[in-house]
Amino acid sequence: MTTLGDTGVDAAGLPSDAPLLQVEGLRVAFPTRRSMGDRVNRRPVVTFEAVRGVSFEIRRGETLALVGESGSGKTTTARGLLRLTEPSAGMVTFDGIDVRTASSSALRRLRERMQIVFQDPYSSLNPRIAIGTALAEVLWVHRIGRDGADRKARVVSLLADVGLGPEIGTRYPHELSGGQRQRVGIARALAVDPELLVLDEPVSALDASVQAQIINLLEDLQRQRGLAYLFVAHDLAVVHHTADRIAVMYLGEIVEEGSIEAVFEHPRHPYTEALLAAIPGETGRPGRRAGRARGELRADVAQHEGCSFRARCPLRHDRCEATPPFVQLGDGRASRCWLATDPSFDAAAVAAAREDVLTEPVSPALSTEEPA
Repeated sequence: MTTLGDTGVDAAGLPSDAPLLQVEGLRVAFPTRRSMGDRVNRRPVVTFEAVRGVSFEIRRGETLALVGESGSGKTTTARGLLRLTEPSAGMVTFDGIDVRTASSSALRRLRERMQIVFQDPYSSLNPRIAIGTALAEVLWVHRIGRDGADRKARVVSLLADVGLGPEIGTRYPHELSGGQRQRVGIARALAVDPELLVLDEPVSALDASVQAQIINLLEDLQRQRGLAYLFVAHDLAVVHHTADRIAVMYLGEIVEEGSIEAVFEHPRHPYTEALLAAIPGETGRPGRRAGRARGELRADVAQHEGCSFRARCPLRHDRCEATPPFVQLGDGRASRCWLATDPSFDAAAVAAAREDVLTEPVSPALSTEEPA
C-alpha cells in the first residue's frame, strides 16, 4: 500500500489527501444488433450508451455506494473503470495513473491494487478446482510467495481472514453455502493485497442473516486494511450503515450525489426519493417518502432530449423537456434536477401536494405503458 511521508506527499508524488480513484466523464457503449439488410447496405453501426458521462471519486479508506435500479448502469460502470469492459470515452485515474491508457503489463500491476468481488460467487469460481487451489493460483499468477509451501500458508491465512477454516481449501464450490462462496470470493480479491475493492452487489444473492455477516466482515476488513470500497447495490437499506457517500444512478448517469446522511435525510432528486420510498417501513414516517415513481425503467427514454426521469416523475413540469445540468449544491451535494436549486424543494412534500400530476397525460414517445 502507498506510504505517506512527513511532507504530505505519497509515494506517487501526489498530495496525501488526493483521491485514490477519479472517474471523469466515463462512457461505455455497446453496438446494437444489426440485421442482414444493415450489413448488405453497409449502414453505420448504431451503438447503445449504457454509461453516459459518469464522474466520481473515492478516497483511501472511504466507501462510495453506487445505487440504482437494475439496468441503471451500475455494474457496467464498475466493469468499465476496471477495464473488464472497455470504456468508449472518459478518464479513469487510479493513484495518479491513467487506467485507460495503461499497457497490458501496467494494467496487470494496477489490478493488484484494485480488485472486484462479483455478485454471483458461484459463477465466478471454477467448479472443477478446489478452493485452496483457486486461491493459490492467484498467488502464482501474481508471483506472490516464495514457493508452494509459502503459498499454501498464505491460502490458510486468507481463509482465516474471511472467517473460514483451513478445511475449506479442500472443498469445491458446489460443496459450500452461498455465504461461504462469497467469503471465498472476498479472500481471492484480498490475495493480492489491494487498496480498492469494487463490490458488485456482494450480498444481493444471500439470505438476510448472511447479508449482515458479510457486511460486518467487509467493515472489519476495511478497518484492518484501510481499504476503499465502491459498493454497487440496488437496495439502499443495505448501504445505509456501511457507506460514507452515495451516488444515485439512473439510465447510465448519476442523478444525485452526497453524504449518506444528507441524501437519506433530504434527497434532492425525485428518483432518490422514489428509491427511499421503496425501503420497507420508510413510507410510514410522518411527512416523508410520499414521492413514488410510476412505470418501469425504459432505456429508450434516454435517447430523447430532456430529463431522463421525466416520464416516471411525479413532479414533472414543462422545464423537464430540457436536459438539466448536474448542479453542485455545496457540502459535496449535487443533483441533476431543475428543482434541486429551489430552497423549498422537498420531493415527498411536493408530490403529496400535487397528486394531480400523476394523472397528467404522458407524451407517447415517453410513455412507460406498453402498447395494447
